[in-house]
Amino acid sequence: MAAVGVLVALFMAQRTARMVGVDAAKLWNLCVISLCAALVAERLVLIVANWSAIRAHPEWTLALAMVHHPLMAAVGVLAGGSAATFYVQVRKLPPYATADALAPPLAMGLVCEQVGALMAGSGYGTETQVPWAVTYQSPAAALWSGTPLGIPLHPVQAYAALAFLTLGTLLLVFMPARRREGDIAGIFLMGMGTAIYITELWRDLEGRGEILNGALDGPQVAAVAMVLMGAWKLREQNKTETAGNQPSHPVTEITAETNTDAGAAHE
Repeated sequence: MAAVGVLVALFMAQRTARMVGVDAAKLWNLCVISLCAALVAERLVLIVANWSAIRAHPEWTLALAMVHHPLMAAVGVLAGGSAATFYVQVRKLPPYATADALAPPLAMGLVCEQVGALMAGSGYGTETQVPWAVTYQSPAAALWSGTPLGIPLHPVQAYAALAFLTLGTLLLVFMPARRREGDIAGIFLMGMGTAIYITELWRDLEGRGEILNGALDGPQVAAVAMVLMGAWKLREQNKTETAGNQPSHPVTEITAETNTDAGAAHE
C-alpha cells in the first residue's frame, strides 16, 4: 500500500505541476530522487539499529522494509526533504510553486500508506470498546510492529487516512483559486499538522517518544512545528501582498501634482 501511495503521488504530481506552472518532468525527477534518498536513509538506520541481528541473519536486511516506526518516518522526511531542496536549487525550480504542486500528492500518498498501516497493524491505536474497533490476530503484526493481539483497538490509521483524504481533496479544489505561490503548501502544513496532532491522541505511545511525562509524543511535537511553519508562511505571504499594494513612490506623486498646480497658476 505504501508503494501504491508512491505511484498515486507521482502521477498526481504531474497534474498539479501543470496547474501551478512547474515543469512536470523536473518534478517527476525530484520525487524519484527524494524517494530514493528517503529509502536509503531509512534502510541504513535500520541496519545500524539491528546490526547484531543482521550479522547473524543477513537475509533479514530485505525484511527490514516492513518496520514501521516514527523515527523511520522522521529520517525519511529529513533525507527526502534535503534531497528535494538540493534538486530545486540545482535545477532552479520555483520553490514555493514546487511546494504547492507537491502538497496534494503527498496527502493522497499518505492516505494509501495509512491504509497499509491499518492492514499490517503498524502505528496501532489505544485499547477501546467502540463498535468499529479493530482486533489483530496475526503473529506477524506482533513480530514486526509490537501490535497487541486479541485486544480491540482504535483504528487510528483509518482516522488518519480519512483526515489526509479530506485535506488532499480540499487542496486540489482550492489550488486553481490560489492567490499566491506558497498558499497551498502553507495550508498543507497546517492541515497535516492538525491531523497528526489529533489522531495521535488515539495512538498507543509505545515507541513514539513520551514528552512532558506523556502529555505529548514525538509526532505531536513535529505536528506543532508544522502548524507553526504553515501559519508563518501564510502570514509572510499576506504581509508581502499588503506591502505590494502600497503606493511605490508617494513622494514622487505628490511632487508631480505640486508641479502641475504651479504650472497652471503661472499660465
